[in-house]
Amino acid sequence: MSVSESEIEETQKILCVQNSAPFVASPWNSKTGFAASTRGLVPVNGLRHPPQGKTSGWYIWCGESFSDAPDFFVPLHTYHLYEDYPQIARFMGLSPGHRFLVAADFVDVWFDEALLCI
Repeated sequence: MSVSESEIEETQKILCVQNSAPFVASPWNSKTGFAASTRGLVPVNGLRHPPQGKTSGWYIWCGESFSDAPDFFVPLHTYHLYEDYPQIARFMGLSPGHRFLVAADFVDVWFDEALLCI
């Protein structure tokens, strides 16, 4: 059963309230940076810069390692992340400057002001 855009947005708003964070939508048709080479690894990590143009500002990777390589992230329509990684869809309404880490039953959400200075 697929989840609607409005259901995901409602879940995102609830998580924002729980974390005292402003809600900033990540529209389904926006682009998100995704490290495709890390697919399937754990944990799942995300960080959000301010959105620019048609991007969500989110960069998502899996596993313990992060790379500065220019091709580490590829653009992906955000709705593909909502479909392929339903466990992280709820985090993608967090405002720029936020990060998250999800691994099995462990979840961490925090604010990193440095993400706003790009």
